[in-house]
Order: sequence, then structure tokens, then C-alpha cells
Amino acid sequence: MEKVFECKRCGYCCQGETTVSLSLSDQERMLDFLKLSYEEAIKQVWRCTDGIVQMQTVNGACIFYEDGCTVHPARPWRCREWPLVPAILAEENNLETIKRSCPGMGKDVTYESICKVIRDATDSKE
Repeated sequence: MEKVFECKRCGYCCQGETTVSLSLSDQERMLDFLKLSYEEAIKQVWRCTDGIVQMQTVNGACIFYEDGCTVHPARPWRCREWPLVPAILAEENNLETIKRSCPGMGKDVTYESICKVIRDATDSKE
């Protein structure tokens, strides 16, 4: 895994006005970590649109990014899987885009090796 990806904690993936949706297990894990009720989290750090719960953004970044992820142990599953996302399996260009934007992604790894890592990780979750 280290040859394919080693997180540099640069926060690039935490930037932008969009953020990830939170599964129920993400919500539970974050509530426990933050010691907040669901209602408090909605008011303080999450947003809920059409029943979809996401983290708020502040100044163009995830609310939990301040020179690093302040909820790293409780981060959502989508953050945990980044940048080894299934979208890479669908299109090799997705890998090239991620390689250009993520300094932790191995620049010399092949498309086939990344796909194998993603498939192996997906298979182990089933």
C-alpha cells in the first residue's frame, strides 16, 4: 500500500465547497468522537439537504480541516478510502487526475497495480 499511496496530510482532498455524504455509521462514529448529539451536529458541523447529511464547509474547505483533519480517527469512509476510489476502476483518466492532484499518490504506479489494490480492498469488505 505504501508504494501506491502514502498520505501526506496536505489537505488538498479537503478543499472545495462540496463535501462527502455521511453514512449512518459515519454519523455515529463522528457523534461519538465529537461528543455531540445529532441535533447539535446538524447545527454546528453538518448540513442536511433532502435527508442527506454532509459535513459543512468553511472558507472553501471541510469544516474539520485546520492544518490537518481534526476528526481523522472518526473521518467518513469516503475520506478513508481516498484516493483509492472505485471511480478509478471505471476510467484510467480518473487515476491520472488524482495523481496530478494528490502528492501522496505514487507517481510511478501503474493503472493495473492501482486497480488490483482497489479490487482487493473491495473484496475484503464483502
